[in-house]
Amino acid sequence: MSANKRTRFPIPDSRFPTSGEFVFATAQYESGDWDSAPLVPANLIDSVAKYTSLPVAPTGAIVALASDDLFRFPLVFLTGHLPVRFTDAERTNVRRFADRGGMLFVDDHNHDIDGAFHKTAVEELTRAVGPLSRLPNTHPIYSAFFKFPDGPPNTSHELNGWGDNLVHSHLLAAMRGNRIAVLYSNKDYSSEWGYHPDNKRFLAIDNTKFGVNIIVYALTR
Repeated sequence: MSANKRTRFPIPDSRFPTSGEFVFATAQYESGDWDSAPLVPANLIDSVAKYTSLPVAPTGAIVALASDDLFRFPLVFLTGHLPVRFTDAERTNVRRFADRGGMLFVDDHNHDIDGAFHKTAVEELTRAVGPLSRLPNTHPIYSAFFKFPDGPPNTSHELNGWGDNLVHSHLLAAMRGNRIAVLYSNKDYSSEWGYHPDNKRFLAIDNTKFGVNIIVYALTR
């Protein structure tokens, strides 16, 4: 299956690729530890190149939430372990990004029980874009490329009881019409996908495939 429908993003700029390549962007924010999952971008870039026909840049980018450069990316990944407190500029930009057609994918990088990232990130996202609601497990994102009939795939941290002893059966989302503007995960995909792409050969099942769905959905919805 191919996925090559063009998106409204990115806006041309000499600092970014101009060949129409998808650039995997990681959000930099002033609070917390935004750079807690440095191996995830390369791993998902590898999967997009391996499984799809999408033109993809070989390296990712880091974009400050408060910068206008945010609007050059169709999809931005945000993660961390620590409490999240957006500045006024970050909050305003997240709202504008969502309203203008961008998609923010937020993943809680914790697998402990105190939930500092989760509680504060949900508060900040609600202030920026409105309440997060359960995303139905029949949503098109679960069939955007690979098929996930049961909804979001579970992570090893959930199944091994390393986290809050819960398997989170749904993701959360803030919508703009019928489009996901913010996708929020409690599942710690940041840890699940945080390994060098060469190590995929040791896996019976490639656990990054849902990441491909997220990217394809963000580029073609």
